[in-house]
Amino acid sequence: MIQDENQPVPDNGTMNRQVISKERVAERGEVFTSEREVNAMLDLVRQESERIDSRFLEPACGHGNFLAEILKRKLSIVHNKYGKSQLDFERYGIIAVSSIYGIDIQKDNVEDCRMRLFQLYSQKYKELFKDSCKEDCLLSVKFILSKNIVWGDALTLTTVCDKKEPIVFPEWSPVNGSMIKRRDFAFHTLLSSAHNNDLPLFSDLGEDAFIPEPVREYPLTHFLRISDVE
Repeated sequence: MIQDENQPVPDNGTMNRQVISKERVAERGEVFTSEREVNAMLDLVRQESERIDSRFLEPACGHGNFLAEILKRKLSIVHNKYGKSQLDFERYGIIAVSSIYGIDIQKDNVEDCRMRLFQLYSQKYKELFKDSCKEDCLLSVKFILSKNIVWGDALTLTTVCDKKEPIVFPEWSPVNGSMIKRRDFAFHTLLSSAHNNDLPLFSDLGEDAFIPEPVREYPLTHFLRISDVE
């Protein structure tokens, strides 16, 4: 069973504090961006922050202050366009979630960020469709966030664990309506291709751009069965 989806989204209190502890500021330089500053910065790229499939990466995501606001904006668009159809909301809502990526060196931040984004989706979903919500849809959202929000070091481009490995991000591409194609890419190859082509990370690539090879590809899967493949 999916847990915690009915808990309030933690947008206040701890999540909006800019400093957790003096020790973490001294050790990691950890200071979070305030909500007002987040919105002011995202307003500068409003068109992209409100495009459902526009990809965003936050290399020091913390509790997800930026990513949560981006997801709110995307889900608002999904609600307005597709809120009358449960299948369409599920499908486009998952596309919105799958476009958001984050890295943080603190494990608790990663866990908080994943849960915060999951709760934003699940609360909007339950608000619209109540008892008809599908557990498979919530499982897909939680699975995507477990892959997109990474416990890692954006400077070394590796995960933070006993066995450090290159950070890998999945690309989730919708195909033929309800199907999803997943391809995994090493973060360092994405950075290299962005640098070589003078293109921002995760942007739409031009015709002459170098496209990195995926480290793994998965079979085409229905968006409600994404976690089954792995």
